[in-house]
Amino acid sequence: MPKKSGVSKGFAVAFVVLTVCAIAGMISMMVVYEIQTNGLNMTAPPIITTSTPPPPPVMRLPRSLIPESYDIILQPHLYTSIKEEVNVTTPNQTLTFTGNSTVHFQCHQDTMYIFLHSLGLNVFAPRVIDKDTGNPITVRSVKHHKDVSHFLEINVDGRFKTGGNYSLFLAFEGEISEYLQALYVSKYTETNKEAVNETIEERFLAATNLEPTSARRLFPCFDEPDMKAAFRLKVIHRRETTALSNTRPSPDSYVLDEDWKLTSFYETPKMSTYLFAFTISQDDFTYIDSPASQVNIRTYARPEAMEAGHVEYAAKITAKILEFYEGHFGLKYEMKDLDQIALPDLEPLAMENWGLITYQEGALLYEEGVSSWLHKELITSVIAHELAHQWFGNQVTMKWWNEIWLNEGFATYMSYLAVDHAEPSFQIKEKLIMDDLHTAFEEDALLTSHPLSTPSDYVQTPGEILGMFDAISYSKGAMVLRMLANHVGEDSFDNGIREYLRVYQGRNVEQGDLWELIQNEVDQKKFNIPSFMKSWTTQIGYPVITINTTSGEIYQKHFLYNSSVVSSLWWEIPFKYTTNITLPKSIELVIDGPEVKPMDELISKKGEWILANINCTAYCRVNYNPENWQRLLSQLETNPDRIPVMNRAQLIDDAFNLARAKLVNVTLALNSTRFLRKEKAFLPWESAVRNLGYFVLMFDRSEVYGPMQLYLRHQVEELYNFFKNHTDNSTVPENHSLQHNQITAIEVACFSGLLDCIEMATAMFADWMNTNPTNNFALPSTDLAKWNLTTCRHSQSIDI
Repeated sequence: MPKKSGVSKGFAVAFVVLTVCAIAGMISMMVVYEIQTNGLNMTAPPIITTSTPPPPPVMRLPRSLIPESYDIILQPHLYTSIKEEVNVTTPNQTLTFTGNSTVHFQCHQDTMYIFLHSLGLNVFAPRVIDKDTGNPITVRSVKHHKDVSHFLEINVDGRFKTGGNYSLFLAFEGEISEYLQALYVSKYTETNKEAVNETIEERFLAATNLEPTSARRLFPCFDEPDMKAAFRLKVIHRRETTALSNTRPSPDSYVLDEDWKLTSFYETPKMSTYLFAFTISQDDFTYIDSPASQVNIRTYARPEAMEAGHVEYAAKITAKILEFYEGHFGLKYEMKDLDQIALPDLEPLAMENWGLITYQEGALLYEEGVSSWLHKELITSVIAHELAHQWFGNQVTMKWWNEIWLNEGFATYMSYLAVDHAEPSFQIKEKLIMDDLHTAFEEDALLTSHPLSTPSDYVQTPGEILGMFDAISYSKGAMVLRMLANHVGEDSFDNGIREYLRVYQGRNVEQGDLWELIQNEVDQKKFNIPSFMKSWTTQIGYPVITINTTSGEIYQKHFLYNSSVVSSLWWEIPFKYTTNITLPKSIELVIDGPEVKPMDELISKKGEWILANINCTAYCRVNYNPENWQRLLSQLETNPDRIPVMNRAQLIDDAFNLARAKLVNVTLALNSTRFLRKEKAFLPWESAVRNLGYFVLMFDRSEVYGPMQLYLRHQVEELYNFFKNHTDNSTVPENHSLQHNQITAIEVACFSGLLDCIEMATAMFADWMNTNPTNNFALPSTDLAKWNLTTCRHSQSIDI
């Protein structure tokens, strides 16, 4: 498409006038809104304090018996292939499994009871053996508790003696789930065109997904993360199938009969029950090896995906990331093998089972020429996250689910480093960080948030445990670790982490264990890590720092969207600040209390601005007096590159969210987007588009909507023209950050009615229709340009 000619000077002047009117219109609407809401009689505000409610009933296993190992035999009675042929009877699918387990345990305190977990299993034939004497112990009763403890209580004659070694055998049967939990069934179809009668085969596979508390649905076990044990598994499965588990098959695997075979696996290291895993799939579910890796890495997928080469990228990048982690942590991957498998169904995206990582197909498979280049980001990030767990979570595990952030926060933080190492051309480390920062900010500004480290008594039931798997544990956990690393120095932080992994390898930890080993790398007189981290991990929320550059006063308060709430919480905040005179030099300041503190160095000279929290290393928002805000916004419009790109994005995000919390005027938030007309970087645009989404929803049916579109059209035009040549020629930039911004430019331009964008989209859509004549799709009879705008505005893929 030829480039459009420029507008006339007169039209340009009119355009500027209309833009000013657009901003004025939006401001007017917001002023009216604030006047109306200010007159409402609000409910008395709640007060947040550090006091806590009484703990719920204790639901934990007693520590009188501690497991050492399990011997498990499992047989899923599942047909993995069902053929549909004319005049041929097909078997009915079976969704049951049977098995037995022997758990070997030691007594740490005299008792006559065995308490372990079992849910949804029919358990029978109990046998207890005193391993020190070889004598059986009579079982008096077996009882399933009918509450959410899921306890299986076994009462015996006599007592288990402290220091004694015992075993418990149980047979059981259960149902294979159709809901992606415990042992579940997944299916896909395959057409066999070489058969005499062409057949459609419905293929099934079985897989496990046990985190956090579903191991008890598979076999009776001590299903708590610090009850680590070794596992020896035997799987009985159909002869045309392959079984995988945490470790490689052992030589004592054999065929049982014409229908079944048994695969035995080597013993695992001691690990938590939620990491136990196996899959059963058709023999044609094959693998490729990762190149040039000291660990045997095999990546499995369906035959069609394997033949098409969709597994090659994941196999290559896995080896690079695993090698990076081994070097960075100074600790080798503990297993000899690492299998990863793409499953048709899995929730969540992936699961870090030790030695057998499972993935949704979309999180592992990449199709050259079809998949988006940006899809590689997802694959690389997910693999990096799961491989980090092979150390943080699998080797060193939190003691209880109340500190799951020690697993997930670390895996998230470490994935930034691994992706940047494995794919430096992506240049997306800053994007990954900002995504998690804003995700955490959004959830942590609500009264429904929770601390990173919640008292263990408050996380007891399976539902409460599941509730800990959220943006706080993942994203806030990563941000708090990043803040600590920046404050103590990355070398000291990394040395502390290496020692943490070495000292606690194979063990369970609490967060205090981590602080102690990082503290060993830092002068305690200068910086007390446990004291510093306490407020960040044991309280909800985060602070907003307010700096008055006229008086030099600085203070903090708990940032909440509900501005009427009174909170007494405060944090020890490390942040760096700079001025427009000393950039790029910056000074670190620690605020260790809520009171106002006069800081002479924070008083601006004439025309000087101060920028705090350089590169957003502190987990907080920053507010300024109006004069400093204006100086910063003026700097953004005249020479934005003097302010780091992460801060350009964060100034927008802070302004909009401070307005949402009624700490600044909404006019400031809207004005913070003015500089975007000359901005090419993705992060500021992403921040603006995400935050403006609220205004689009609020004013979608008002007279402000038109001026809003006009304003956005004016702001995005230069960015769209920057990408115009790529877009018209159906190409994308090699830089991944620019790829993201190309998408943003097209979305905003078409949404706001930019003529070039509408014509481009219309032409490309028509071309696609012409090259795909079988598409049974009819356009509405209305104007095509209007249809494109409506489609863009209401498409789920558009954020604004």
